[in-house]
Amino acid sequence: MKKLVFYGWVLLAILGISFSASADKPKNQQDQFSYTIGYRFATDILNQGLELDPDWVGRAISDVLKEKDVALTIDEMNAAMEAYKKQRLAELTEAGNKNLQAGQDYLDKNKKNKNVVTLDNGLQYKILKEGSGKKPELQDKVVVHYKGTLIDGTEFDSSYRRGQPASFNVNGVIQGWQQALTLMPEGSKWELAIPPHLAYGARGSGPKIGPNETLLFEVELLEVQ
Repeated sequence: MKKLVFYGWVLLAILGISFSASADKPKNQQDQFSYTIGYRFATDILNQGLELDPDWVGRAISDVLKEKDVALTIDEMNAAMEAYKKQRLAELTEAGNKNLQAGQDYLDKNKKNKNVVTLDNGLQYKILKEGSGKKPELQDKVVVHYKGTLIDGTEFDSSYRRGQPASFNVNGVIQGWQQALTLMPEGSKWELAIPPHLAYGARGSGPKIGPNETLLFEVELLEVQ
């Protein structure tokens, strides 16, 4: 049976529920709470990037909520979990090794650009616009516009696309960002190339950033608060 990535809206499909665009919202407290639980469950699955068979997920949910006999014993479920973990670990290891090599090749080529600065820890930056304001410290809060892509050009995040800048504490972001931001005068715009050990490492981040990905950012430091 065909497998697919479990997006939030699939939760409705696996439960055999069909809603039109004009569907009523849940009105009473119990229905609203039930919808919220379903939404959070689906969002969590989406963020993990798991590949699931929607029919069997729906069957399990239905069996448990309706207190029916389940299709697998606890031992069988545990065995299935262990088998999946081993398979997933092998897949992540293979992908991580591939991403690590591709990222290193990119960084090696990028550092030959005379306008690119490569720091001792591997962080690379290129100044697109030099600001004249103060440089933030780790405890400061900053306002930035940014766009993040993989080395193949795939965009995984963008404040520009959302239409408003992001605000956060410098010490609350990945190491590559922390170091770059503390070097940037307010008003600057830089391009960053961040190796995986200064980004999300072997774990990656959600379905969009795989293990050992080298990340590229365009960062505009608008304000230091």
